[in-house]
Amino acid sequence: QVQLVESGGGLVQPGGSLRLSCAASGVFFNAYAMAWYRQTPGKQREFIATILSDGYSNYGDSGKGRLTIPRDNAKNTVHLEMDRLKPEDAAIYYCSAQRTSTGKLFWGQGTQVTVSS
Repeated sequence: QVQLVESGGGLVQPGGSLRLSCAASGVFFNAYAMAWYRQTPGKQREFIATILSDGYSNYGDSGKGRLTIPRDNAKNTVHLEMDRLKPEDAAIYYCSAQRTSTGKLFWGQGTQVTVSS
């Protein structure tokens, strides 16, 4: 059974940085594209970034220039590193795993990030 567990959320001051982690189990990790999304109340889930097993990454507009999405295939983990945080970065951040061959998509439970002084 596929399981994605996010961690690393919490309270961050404006201008600060964060590092979220997503640990995957029950998958052949290299067969999945990993991604991060975020969602705030009343809004659709927003794409942040994705990375393939070969390291190819693509970024959405929201955090471009302020984030990276490192992936560790040996540890079945993907991270989201974001700096220069703004209050509008506050959201629930979700990790996803999508099997590249079939498109089947799995989600983690999300981790809350609050940006406030």
